[in-house]
Amino acid sequence: MKFQHLTYKIENQIAVLTIDRPPVNALNRELVAELSQAAEQIQSDADAGEVRSVIITANGKCFCAGADLKERMGMPEEQVAPTVKSIGDSMKKIAGISVPTIAALQGSAFGGGFEVALAADIRVVVDSAQLGLRETALAIIPGAGGTQRLTRLVGPSNAVLWITSARLFTAEEALAQGAVNFVVTGSELMLTALEVAAEISKNGPLAVQQAKRAIYSGLDKSVSEGLKLEFECYKKIIPTNDRIEGLAAFKEKREPKYEGK
Repeated sequence: MKFQHLTYKIENQIAVLTIDRPPVNALNRELVAELSQAAEQIQSDADAGEVRSVIITANGKCFCAGADLKERMGMPEEQVAPTVKSIGDSMKKIAGISVPTIAALQGSAFGGGFEVALAADIRVVVDSAQLGLRETALAIIPGAGGTQRLTRLVGPSNAVLWITSARLFTAEEALAQGAVNFVVTGSELMLTALEVAAEISKNGPLAVQQAKRAIYSGLDKSVSEGLKLEFECYKKIIPTNDRIEGLAAFKEKREPKYEGK
């Protein structure tokens, strides 16, 4: 699949999706539509066994500066809500990808741009980046998952601080609060993201997907209900060839060769 504002490639069962809309990768309607299409393509490739992990990154000085405000200023009021919903729907598709996703932020991310990163499972950020949900400074609120996904990462008190102050946080501050997982230098960014992706991809792919399902689907359940869900996810792995291969590889003291079957 070819895109105007994205590039997509797969190597060693790791998909790399790169945002490329100069100068700051702002989210206009075309880019949002392409992100939605890309998420669908990634899921299709994951279902086919071609993708076991995903890296979402960008070109340029910003990972993503958020919504394209020039486009938004010329938009009739009745189009604003559907446009915001389309961004949120695209983020849901990214968040719903069944294999683990890693956002590799080579630069700063603001507003909707940070919401793209929040839709991923893991975040690797360059040490020079600034991150923030700036919407309240524009008299709006995050509308593509920021109020919900950030709260689940940093807790309600920190989320209120991030969102109502519209403050920009350094990468180290974001790391301390749990909003990101790794802070690295620019030269280490893709190396770190690829290392994490490779660590994931070498493990049993069906087990990885069921683990991700158990984690996220259990968030809105009681512990008792979550444990039942965990067991249901476990049972799906029992009849697989991969489980037998894992045991055999352990017994024979060799690396397993998982096929996702």
